[in-house]
Amino acid sequence: MSLHKSDVEKIAHLARLSINEDDIPSYADNLSNILKLVDQLNTVDTSDISPMAHPQDAAQRLREDEVTETDQRDHFLKNAPKTADGLFLVPKVIE
Repeated sequence: MSLHKSDVEKIAHLARLSINEDDIPSYADNLSNILKLVDQLNTVDTSDISPMAHPQDAAQRLREDEVTETDQRDHFLKNAPKTADGLFLVPKVIE
């Protein structure tokens, strides 16, 4: 599929992009090459290929779920202007 000047101008308008008149031929060539690649990919028969979540069938390495920080809530609450029952109190911003 080959794009023409009018096609590139329409795409640029829809995308709200300003393109210099001199750059339109190169944009048309680049976009045409992308569309040709998509057409080429669409011709490949993938009916017998199962979907994959990851191309290398990798598994996520997980760490042990253990506490690494000490409880510093009281220390942080001392810096707050207002607190109640271990929580920060903030002014209402939505009416």
